[in-house]
Amino acid sequence: MDTPQDILDKGDLVDWRNRALLVFDRVPVPAAVCRTDGVMLLANPAMATEWGTSPGRLPGRNVLELFHPSSAGQVHRIVEAVRLGHRSRYPMRVHWSAPDDRERYGELTADTVSDSADAPLWLLVLLKVLGDREPPRRTPEEVSPAERRILALAAGGATTERIARSVGLTVDGVNYHLTRLSRRWDAPNRAALVARAYVLGVLAPGVWPPAPG
Repeated sequence: MDTPQDILDKGDLVDWRNRALLVFDRVPVPAAVCRTDGVMLLANPAMATEWGTSPGRLPGRNVLELFHPSSAGQVHRIVEAVRLGHRSRYPMRVHWSAPDDRERYGELTADTVSDSADAPLWLLVLLKVLGDREPPRRTPEEVSPAERRILALAAGGATTERIARSVGLTVDGVNYHLTRLSRRWDAPNRAALVARAYVLGVLAPGVWPPAPG
């Protein structure tokens, strides 16, 4: 029975490589071949689709600039293992921003491969897409003291002019902060903005007149 090398010796090596590339392109899993420093040499259409581009535009990009590891320690372990010439599979959790601004997450697996035992190592990188990440929830700590005072006065029914006098800002300054918070919390009006402030703990519950939490 012929070995794989016997088959290659009898046939056209270029032809076999072209067939291998054709199979690589048809793999539905996002895949790339990288140098050991993470720079892409080849990417299939499924990988390019994750970035809304064509496969020819990904070579030269570093895979760790595109996909952000959940733990820097994972990257260091992989780099050290590859440096020592270890041949193994290294998975790590990653996240990235899709072209439509969705936050995605998944598992990136790097397999060390080479043409022969003595040849330099490459990385065959496969991406398992797990889904979309929920946007990070804004925390009360991201609200400035001035914004807390503005929200407390708004919750008590104060007009914009009165709020401006109380906090030492112009009317435009107060509107700027209210608009900024409304956009951040996706609040369509002032009542919804105040309600969200209570839910987030920015305003103290059960207190009148309203006060920062």
